[in-house]
Amino acid sequence: MKNYKNILLFTVSSLFLLIGCEDAIEIDQPGRLDASAAFQTSDDFKAGMNWLYDNLDSTPEIALSAVYTDEVAVGASSGNQGLQQLNFVLTAGSTASSNFWTRNYRITNFASRMIEASESLTLTSAEQAVVNDLVGQAHAIRAYAYTELVSYFSTDLSDDNALGVIAIDYIPSLDEQLLRNTNKETFDIINADITTAMSLISDSNTDNTFFTKDAVTALKARVAAYRQDYATALTAANSLIAKYDLATVAEYPDVFTDDSEAEVIFKLERTIGDSYDGQGSMGSVAAGGWAGARFCFKGAIEDPYFEVSRSLFNVLDEDDVRHDIIVHPNSTVDADYTNSADYKNTDILYVGKYLGSEGQNLMNDLKIFRSSEMVLIVAEAQAGQNDLTAAAQTIKTLRDARFGTNTTAPTFATQAEAFGAILDERRVEFAFEGHRYKDIKRLGVLGNRNAVKDAKDCELAGAANCSLSADDYRFTLPIPLVEFDGNPGLREQQNPGY
Repeated sequence: MKNYKNILLFTVSSLFLLIGCEDAIEIDQPGRLDASAAFQTSDDFKAGMNWLYDNLDSTPEIALSAVYTDEVAVGASSGNQGLQQLNFVLTAGSTASSNFWTRNYRITNFASRMIEASESLTLTSAEQAVVNDLVGQAHAIRAYAYTELVSYFSTDLSDDNALGVIAIDYIPSLDEQLLRNTNKETFDIINADITTAMSLISDSNTDNTFFTKDAVTALKARVAAYRQDYATALTAANSLIAKYDLATVAEYPDVFTDDSEAEVIFKLERTIGDSYDGQGSMGSVAAGGWAGARFCFKGAIEDPYFEVSRSLFNVLDEDDVRHDIIVHPNSTVDADYTNSADYKNTDILYVGKYLGSEGQNLMNDLKIFRSSEMVLIVAEAQAGQNDLTAAAQTIKTLRDARFGTNTTAPTFATQAEAFGAILDERRVEFAFEGHRYKDIKRLGVLGNRNAVKDAKDCELAGAANCSLSADDYRFTLPIPLVEFDGNPGLREQQNPGY
């Protein structure tokens, strides 16, 4: 672990006092340690930042995106894990919904407490510089967590008037009953945090396991793309493309074994001895820990309870370097799988993206922002501005890098064709990285793409249907039932379909 990530100045009791409430918005309670008492020195802020980064975890997102779409199928070692999710069953009582809601609000609340505490400190100039950088990161993390929340719980990210989430930039009082803000109000807070983060984070902060200015710019580009603010997205993404080259064919496999930092703008570090160490598989989309353990049992990549779906495998090109990263080379491929009487055992497609590092199976750093995302945001922005030729050339740039040769640029007659091609490329580029669910939600209708499973995978899962349309209500998560106990007014703001 790096720098202040090893600092353990917070006592366990202090942390529990600060974060012990399970409500979405963790309000002040009698006996709770006040933020100003918890954060008095620059070392206290370093310890607080350690907690924030430790609680950022994209493994539940990776799992949800995989099983609720078309990335995975029942694995050879399945014990019936995730069958409801594979059958697109999603309710207000689903664990995934409550996990995403509670976890991200715990993060926004803690970040707000750090920000609030910083406003009343008396520090030396040297300490102030340290705290400014850390508070800037707290603003970035709060913006990131709110972005996660709104991207899952809002029905239409581009609609200003659609309901967003409960979004506040302060610590609420005990008697406040907060309801959902509009998307505009939610994104106003997100963008304000992004602006503040850029002003406070130090130029000397260049470690990609922290929120640097470049990581904040990447977040800005993603937020703008989600909002279909394509002018902003284009500018932000292009500024990073100029600084972060795409990985070469030789470098690309090492990105996912953590042996190369090529094209990585921001990642969540996983290492032996951290709080996630020792966590194997739980068969749950809400479980944290190691990304590889979302697909197979602890200890062996060849022991999968989820495998690469046939619908994903069938679109992969063997000449594409991504092929062997998505599908482990030790996989057993049945060329006649459609006629196999024992499909589960004759066609075994291991997920190869998270093989492990540091001698630990299944444990790898979680890549949150890569330059390839910025390239595809540029392509999306160009398509959104109806510059279809430019969008095609931008897609070609990424494909050239992944094939290691001069590929043929696609041609698009309509915006829909361009958005469809962008979704297809994102499906391959970000397989098992937690993007697919949100990508179909926000671009599926525009690009005529849905979550579609192979018939054999449906048969194995006992699925009633093999597809989930991009306009289906289940591409928005429900407000969890547990939240209504403490905030009954939210019942009237539940998302449609639930």
